[in-house]
Amino acid sequence: MKYRMIGSDPATSRRVSVLSLGAMLFGTRTDEKTSFAILDRYVEAGGTFIDTSNNYAYWEDGSQGGASESVIGRWRRSSGAGDEVVIATKAGARPLAPGTGFVENREGLSARTLREAAEQSRERLGMDRLDLMYAHIEDPSTPLTETVEGFAALVEEGSVGLLGVSNHWTWKVERARAAAAAAGLPGFEVLQYSHSYLRRRTDLPDALSPDGAYGVTSGDLLSYVRAEPALTLVAYTPLLAGAYVRSDKPLGPDLDHAGTPARLEALREVAAETGATANQVVLSWLIGGEVPVVPLVGVSSVAQLEENLAAVDLELTPAQRARLDGAH
Repeated sequence: MKYRMIGSDPATSRRVSVLSLGAMLFGTRTDEKTSFAILDRYVEAGGTFIDTSNNYAYWEDGSQGGASESVIGRWRRSSGAGDEVVIATKAGARPLAPGTGFVENREGLSARTLREAAEQSRERLGMDRLDLMYAHIEDPSTPLTETVEGFAALVEEGSVGLLGVSNHWTWKVERARAAAAAAGLPGFEVLQYSHSYLRRRTDLPDALSPDGAYGVTSGDLLSYVRAEPALTLVAYTPLLAGAYVRSDKPLGPDLDHAGTPARLEALREVAAETGATANQVVLSWLIGGEVPVVPLVGVSSVAQLEENLAAVDLELTPAQRARLDGAH
């Protein structure tokens, strides 16, 4: 396994594996026994960065979520996993009532909500302090300064370590970080967005914004992270839910554009040259890029995890990387 540091403050920064494990479906679609086996193998291989959320996976069982955190909590207690394993969770997109969703009935990012969410997540996870807590989605009904101050208060009292943000417009991330800096408060340092080798369109209608999909990594976001090396970009859905390697997983309309065929061809060529799978090439491309990215992989079996773990040791040559980067 390989590692990198996240966070700039020595008091809260953490050393994490360059491959993060997503636990979204643990406790719902993925049963507890399988979830434990995946977690055990991940840690055995040196993995130290596990991702969940307080709303996972409410759409699977009609609840408000919490099953994933609860499974991780039981695994932590039974396995004896300690502080070397960094657990990231999120708040803001938990439905306020069972049978509803985050689009129409989300908890939001008020200071009171953040405090209650952090307390409940700590209880489910069995942790005195959350290693990393994200603002999951935007909350237009709460002033940004209230959210910034609410997160900072949790850090200052020691119930949360690092702060992260997901699915926010880049300008809003910068505005939040500027507000925190001006007030001398801790701000967002880890950014989690959808990102992969194929480029997604961001101009298609989105349920959360009339302006398009703000959870997708854009040139604007990449430029921001490039200019701010203290930030960490975590990429969710890097393998497009299996679409790179499975014919029964068609690409969505956001990938239906002229650049996709050229990049798929370059990906196939590099995979053939290296003897790796397309998935492994994508993960290696993300990890070793000029703007390094931590891929967040979700798996439903130990076999899928093994394929992803092997990508950490796959070294692309400069020529292969140039070919992948240059395909349009």
